[in-house]
Amino acid sequence: MNLDLERQAIRSELEAMRTQGVRRQDLSLHACKRLFFDLGIRPSMAAVRDLTQTGSASDIPKDIDHFWERIRNVSRVKVGAGAIPKALEERAGELLGALFEEAVAEAKAALDGEREEVHAQISAADQRARDAEIRRDAADEAIKRSEARTEAAWERVRELENELSSATTHGNVHLEGLQATTRRLDQENEVLRQRLETEQTANAALRDRIDALHVELRQSTEHYAQQIKDAVAEAERRVKPMLVELDSLRSMAATYQSGVRDASRKEFEFIQQIAAAKARADRLDAQLREQSDEVDALTKEVTALRGQQGIDPAIAALLCSLVGSGRLTSEELSLIGTAADGHVTLPARCPKCEEGEPELSQVDHRFELLCPECEHSSGLGESRLAAVSQFLSSDSAVQSAPPVGTVR
Repeated sequence: MNLDLERQAIRSELEAMRTQGVRRQDLSLHACKRLFFDLGIRPSMAAVRDLTQTGSASDIPKDIDHFWERIRNVSRVKVGAGAIPKALEERAGELLGALFEEAVAEAKAALDGEREEVHAQISAADQRARDAEIRRDAADEAIKRSEARTEAAWERVRELENELSSATTHGNVHLEGLQATTRRLDQENEVLRQRLETEQTANAALRDRIDALHVELRQSTEHYAQQIKDAVAEAERRVKPMLVELDSLRSMAATYQSGVRDASRKEFEFIQQIAAAKARADRLDAQLREQSDEVDALTKEVTALRGQQGIDPAIAALLCSLVGSGRLTSEELSLIGTAADGHVTLPARCPKCEEGEPELSQVDHRFELLCPECEHSSGLGESRLAAVSQFLSSDSAVQSAPPVGTVR
């Protein structure tokens, strides 16, 4: 406490001298005198610069050398004050001066070595701190990307649930019309109806499996998201106090070498903890990618189910063959609707020109089959099956058209 008061008093004296217009060299000499004679501290560049708050890294050492030169001159005069022979006085003065110069040179060499070592340690500590900041930023960016992928996966799951609900409702409506039409068929229909019921049972089991997988996916995603948040919170909780402590140790490195070594050790532990947190985040990211692959597989299954519309392929093949032979009326096609559209294959060639490849378009939920070569059109139909039937409805078309494909 007394040392701090003395330093504050020296600063006040130097400030008063500065306001009086005293030169910088005189300020440095006064600081050296007070440090050496009053506080018993050997003047150094850092101590003098801390008191004077002025001077460059090359000027202050010159001022300190000038101070020691003045001390050496004063000591040489004091040696000659005794009643000893003049030759002995000169030799004693030279000896003391040589000893003092050797001591000063040795002290300067030791000071320069310590200063270079401290500067090197400070530079290494700063570099390690910057590397740790870069690694932490990379870990934060990876966690943000994982959260974004999680949110996208959730959005995709919700879209799949909506599409599955719509497809199920749409399939049930068209299934009723299909059953009304199939009752007019021969004994073959009974066997096909039984197979249709079996297919519906399998579809219901598949929907139950999809619902169970959705629940499991939601729970797993919530669990992994919570683990990621916990890892981020833990990393932040450990990083903040360590950064504060690292800044404190860095400010002490100029004076205390042992403090620098302690800071290096703690910084190494901090880097290890950051690396552990990043490894944990990478593991969670890999688990999240596995869940995304499962969602993609479920999406493919839902797409295949939606394309089949809950209808047996054998029934669809029968309907397409009836359309190819022109045995279904417009009312019957209207009752069937789009139930069998997932199994309809377009004609390979136009029945009129036999060169163009028909193209299918959809406008306002209605379908039209058009030949780009001869512009032969089916007109707007309620379903792909109806469009194909109208496209092949003319006499010439029926004679030359190939049979309609059935099963995908």
